[in-house]
Amino acid sequence: MSDQPDIHLYTASTMNGWKPTIFLEEAEVPYELTHIDFSKKEQKSEWYTKLNPNGRIPTMVDRGNDHFVVFESGAILWYLAKKYNAFLPNDPKLENQTLQWLMFQMGGIGPMMGQAMYFQRIAAKQGHQDDFAIERYVNESRRLFEVLNTHLEGKTYLVGETYTIADMATYPWARAHYWANVSVEGLPHLQAWFARIDGREKTQAALEKPRPFWAFFGQGDVAAQEKENAERFKHDVKMD
Repeated sequence: MSDQPDIHLYTASTMNGWKPTIFLEEAEVPYELTHIDFSKKEQKSEWYTKLNPNGRIPTMVDRGNDHFVVFESGAILWYLAKKYNAFLPNDPKLENQTLQWLMFQMGGIGPMMGQAMYFQRIAAKQGHQDDFAIERYVNESRRLFEVLNTHLEGKTYLVGETYTIADMATYPWARAHYWANVSVEGLPHLQAWFARIDGREKTQAALEKPRPFWAFFGQGDVAAQEKENAERFKHDVKMD
């Protein structure tokens, strides 16, 4: 018998990278964590791309299921929810609603916020200032926040009263509005949702793994971490 936990997670301290750790910490599932170092381009290494051909984080291996590999953060959350029967409603309609809001994050909030962050915190810091792109992605992110705010009126979480994988996926991205310079002023229901999840100790503990990067949320030494973040992703900036 092996003492290794079933779940082996390869991740880093990013909004997508924290999604599985939030689930695993909240569900109290034992797991092994391997920190993928972007500065060394470990996510592009041959051994890693054999697991995840897209060369991104996170990636998960379920040793308890014939070493089944899952990549893409939303797919990992769905897999874990099904495996452990946790943070996913059993009612078919509520389950589908959870999937809808998970896809809303994957297809909307994540990409739009990610681009807003990229053009301001990485490209601009490498001398590539694109004001049109910044305005485009910041404005679209704000629009998506307004959708969330309207939906959350009268609700505790995205699917009613139940904390689900949809919340886990959306929270680290939306909560990092500071890093994307997207205003949440005038969005009281969204802000109340932030406050509720801010108070979940296990979710907050997950944000410290593999290491804390509180600058995303406007906390700590923002200037130093902004410089570090720009440096580790500088190879992604294509200069003419």
